[in-house]
Amino acid sequence: MIKKTLVLLTFIVLAASLHAAPPHKYVRIITTKGECLLKLYDETPLHRDNFVKLVRAGYYQDLLFHRVIQHFMIQGGDPNSRFAAEKQRLGEGGPDYTIPAEFRDSLFHKKGVIAAARDDNPEKASSGSQFYLVQGRTFTDRGLDSLEQLRLGGRKIPPSQREVYKTLGGTPHLDQSYTVFGELVTGVEVIDSIAATKTDRYDRPLEDQRMNMVMLTRREAINLEREQAGEKPRNTIFTKFMDLFKPKY
Repeated sequence: MIKKTLVLLTFIVLAASLHAAPPHKYVRIITTKGECLLKLYDETPLHRDNFVKLVRAGYYQDLLFHRVIQHFMIQGGDPNSRFAAEKQRLGEGGPDYTIPAEFRDSLFHKKGVIAAARDDNPEKASSGSQFYLVQGRTFTDRGLDSLEQLRLGGRKIPPSQREVYKTLGGTPHLDQSYTVFGELVTGVEVIDSIAATKTDRYDRPLEDQRMNMVMLTRREAINLEREQAGEKPRNTIFTKFMDLFKPKY
């Protein structure tokens, strides 16, 4: 009877774990100035899945942040930057596809978010690989009012987002024009450090600012989210065994 009960409990736990909500996907970004941890949004699945695919393929290994503008953003993801010569113009490289825009009212250009770069195509489709991390600046109510009229065509910034732009900062004039698809959970100061580097007249840093990217494993992502919720991480042998039965992450 005891054995049957234990078997039943095991199946209950297994079933519960298989149907538990999967963790978000996280990317560790290693840069010349330090490390960041990036959380990708589930609300933008096309951008999320494309970014994950590229990271896992090693696409971003040793690429440069080739366009850096202080109080605005740092941009990278051009594959031509991996072996670029000094003073070489960059910014045109990438895979031979674009990603449809995924604008969401709840996702905006606060400091620390990642968004997809793009050209001037009318659909506002995103580059297949190029992205930028937002530094931006803080705004006053008067500044935001002026921006709504002059740059946003009268579109109102929600009160909760205005508060973030007044305290944390960002680049509100880009909202609903470029797809935001994730945010840094640690290492936002790395953006400030890279943004402060000296650049040439084309905004390329005079000293190369390189990147590497690594996906967190499913267990690492689960434990990160447990810690964020104030719970202890799980790394027991039983937990690792149960992980074998999880759907592909």
